[in-house]
Amino acid sequence: MKTYHIGLVMKSLQADFFKAMQSGAVDYAATRPDINLTCVGTDTQTAVAEQIQLVRSLTARGVDAIVLVPIDSRALVAPAIEAVRAGIKVVNIDIKLDDDLLADAGVGIPFVGPDNLAASYAVSSLMKNHLHAGDEVAIIEGPATADNARQRKDGAMQVITECGYNLVASESANWETPDAYNVYRRIWQQHPELHGVFCGNDAMALGVLRAMEETDCYLPLTGFDNDAVMRPYLNSGRLIGTVDIFCSRMAVMGIDYAVELIGGTASATGIHATPYQLVTKK
Repeated sequence: MKTYHIGLVMKSLQADFFKAMQSGAVDYAATRPDINLTCVGTDTQTAVAEQIQLVRSLTARGVDAIVLVPIDSRALVAPAIEAVRAGIKVVNIDIKLDDDLLADAGVGIPFVGPDNLAASYAVSSLMKNHLHAGDEVAIIEGPATADNARQRKDGAMQVITECGYNLVASESANWETPDAYNVYRRIWQQHPELHGVFCGNDAMALGVLRAMEETDCYLPLTGFDNDAVMRPYLNSGRLIGTVDIFCSRMAVMGIDYAVELIGGTASATGIHATPYQLVTKK
């Protein structure tokens, strides 16, 4: 039986989202004797240089395929292309690599992941039950270099524009809880009439909630990712909603697609949608 050596390259393995992704991928590989899975990730959500080195290390080892969640949609294009040109199949999941850079290089890499814009719009729309036109709101974003961060911001902005909310601040907290805590504290001090906060992921929403706990002033807040740590906040209503993009299933779909690429039964281009689900207290 042929064995496929596949590398799964994630972002920070300190983050609940990627802990769950790794666990799901490892559990799945354990059921597949034809898959030899190597899981690697970075120390932080912004360790671009470290992630580039992880991809290049797997390329040097001559794995059959790499399933990649890029920290930076542009910076990870070059090492991904290097892998493809070395004969390694590459599948991009979760955060899309930059289309223009791939096109310039004449390289196709398939994307397996959710529609972050639609999912963000869905969860952001929950604010319509809590805010009124003219209310001051803020967005806590992911890094501007990540395609999914831009899409999630755009989804929130669509709701803000439709409802006539007053956006008074939009800042990145790099997907991290401590950064979001500090960013929110500063925004709250500058805008004491703030009415609601849109967060690009649950890790940042957790940082905002910790800052809100200190003042005992809870504003309507949305998240993204459905991290397990957020369940008590959903149940209490302090987080009005989040989105599950089924990280484990996404990793499994990426691995399966990589096997199909190796076998020549799948296209090395295109967007292959994965599901998402709105999650609320109900």
